[in-house]
Amino acid sequence: MSRGDKSAYTDKQKRKAEHIEESYESRGLSEKEAERRAWATVNKQDGGGKKGGSGHK
Repeated sequence: MSRGDKSAYTDKQKRKAEHIEESYESRGLSEKEAERRAWATVNKQDGGGKKGGSGHK
């Protein structure tokens, strides 16, 4: 997966990142920095791209 490719994320992870990004933007961060921080937060919380089902934790 190339850098910046979000196809490996679930819809739930994408929604979470969008919500976090909007929160950062409302605090005055640039759109680019807000997006970077939002995805870093999702990665930290969820451990990266698609995971789930039995045996994937």
